[in-house]
Amino acid sequence: MFFKKIFSKTSSIFILLIYLVLATSVYAIEPEEILVVANGDIDQSVELAKYYCKRRSVPEENIISLPLGKSLTDSISRSDYDKKIAGVIREKLKIKKYNNIRCILTVYGVPIKVAGRGVLEGKEKELSKLKALLGEKQNKLQSQANSSSTKSKALQREIKKLNQQINFIAGKFTDASVDSELSLVLYENYELYYWQKNKLNYRVIDPDGKTLMVCRLDGPGFEISKNLVDKAIAAENAGLSGKVYIDSGFPGDKKKQPAFAKYDWSLLRVADVVRSRSKLKVVEEKTDGLFPVDSCPDAALYCGWYSLKKYIDAFDFVDGAVGYHLASWEAVNLRDANSTQWCPAMLKDGITATLGAVSEPYLTAFPKPDVFFGQLLDGYSLVEAYYRSKPFNSWQLVLIGDPLYKPFKKRFSYF
Repeated sequence: MFFKKIFSKTSSIFILLIYLVLATSVYAIEPEEILVVANGDIDQSVELAKYYCKRRSVPEENIISLPLGKSLTDSISRSDYDKKIAGVIREKLKIKKYNNIRCILTVYGVPIKVAGRGVLEGKEKELSKLKALLGEKQNKLQSQANSSSTKSKALQREIKKLNQQINFIAGKFTDASVDSELSLVLYENYELYYWQKNKLNYRVIDPDGKTLMVCRLDGPGFEISKNLVDKAIAAENAGLSGKVYIDSGFPGDKKKQPAFAKYDWSLLRVADVVRSRSKLKVVEEKTDGLFPVDSCPDAALYCGWYSLKKYIDAFDFVDGAVGYHLASWEAVNLRDANSTQWCPAMLKDGITATLGAVSEPYLTAFPKPDVFFGQLLDGYSLVEAYYRSKPFNSWQLVLIGDPLYKPFKKRFSYF
């Protein structure tokens, strides 16, 4: 009886593992499941969309060309985004022929950032009253400087709540990257305030079947954007090889900043993940400093921090290299070839895929490095690894690269 129970339990676990392996294969993103979004008013944007379809066997009928203006603009207003981008794509995806779309690829020429929504319609008077009340509470707090801490803390809580109400009505924290917003295009109505939880995080599919994966071919110039596809395919054909560079070590007080402690631990974990799942050599920088200039040859994978908007040209990236820098505002000027922000600078320097923020994202918005790179090493494509590890949508991050790019062969996934 004892052995029968053990056998039964072992068989159940084996069946579950087989199911998981098959599930990850069945739900892998396919070329025909990608909708390519181009700016129809810019020839190079349409050219890049067609080039991608040709190189990756995406049906050319999956291209949607939107009239977004002849100038290469980074930003779009919220109303124009709703009307010219989200609304048009939503209607396209309602057509039965496109019901299978699971990923959107935006390309060079499509705006990168969408502005906030502004003040909620019909709430102007309420906003004025709340601001007046906030002023009264703040004055009262100043006048009660010598009052008991209990009264002071109660007043501070009231002020905090009022600030939240004011910010929500005023439309603060409602800007985002176009791509992150497009993840929720099928939901139509959702609350715009800070972020929405990513329902693909640690999942194969969204239980609602609505969250879309979104990626971008873009950067400081058309040729750089186009070459992202070629380098990804070349790396797949040859096999990604090179070194892994991990820069951990945070100079602040980790006890007072637990989020930073968690991400530093995640950076340290990357080395173990890489060594357990590949033969790539890992080079670690564990001090408060960064990798110095020209110190990282044959860079295949990179992750580190913290040099805000100041790229350190330490890397010689191989074709197929993937990496990102954990710092704010590193993709604000994505198309500026002279920018010192990490995203445009790394793209100019030859990296094949990266990610960054178009505004302040807060640290916890980033994919944890050990999870993101673990997903790549488990054989998931770039866009799948990103969505399985990113916490939020309708927020500030943008993923740059070929969504179908698989740096590593498929192997068993743990979740």
